[in-house]
Amino acid sequence: MAERGVDRFAVRVLEQVGARLWGFPPRLMAPIVDRLGGARALGWFARNMPRYERTLRVLGPLRTHLVCGLISLHNGCRYCSYGHLYAAELVYLKERGKLFPLDARTVPEWIGLPPAELRRRMVDVLRDADLHSEMLWVDTALGLATGAQRPVDAQEARVAHLVSMFRVLNDVGIAAAVEPDAAHDPLNKDERLTAHHRELRATAA
Repeated sequence: MAERGVDRFAVRVLEQVGARLWGFPPRLMAPIVDRLGGARALGWFARNMPRYERTLRVLGPLRTHLVCGLISLHNGCRYCSYGHLYAAELVYLKERGKLFPLDARTVPEWIGLPPAELRRRMVDVLRDADLHSEMLWVDTALGLATGAQRPVDAQEARVAHLVSMFRVLNDVGIAAAVEPDAAHDPLNKDERLTAHHRELRATAA
């Protein structure tokens, strides 16, 4: 009974954190608590989220979301890949004033692709988006995710942490078949931006 109480408390706390950050209670929180238990889940987020937030500040939200989305695609997690690629779409729209070439809703088509094909498709998207400086990070993210390389500097160490962090998130998302929810970024709370994004996607369809 005590453990169930701790679990309910953990789910409530984690959903409230997500709602404060992104404007909605993330669907992944309850499955994570189911997997880890309430106390361990709270401890895991306490260890990992501050470093993730620092990475957002250092690498920038667009790069961070692209890397997280790519790692999650490689791992086969529809929930996390959608949440971060949709976040990248919103960041790109806010910064560039136009649609990102990749629609996050097409994510299921990319699940299960071999790393070489995943790299080719993402590089093509970044080229179309005029984000040439991000192409290097595709190789870094996939190299670290596949174990083909090890981090050689502080920025790559941040990506290596994302690989480790999302291995846990992706495993839970896949095992629980969690349905995507919304963008995993504070811009998700910008109603004007998200409405504009929906209008542009509807027009482009």
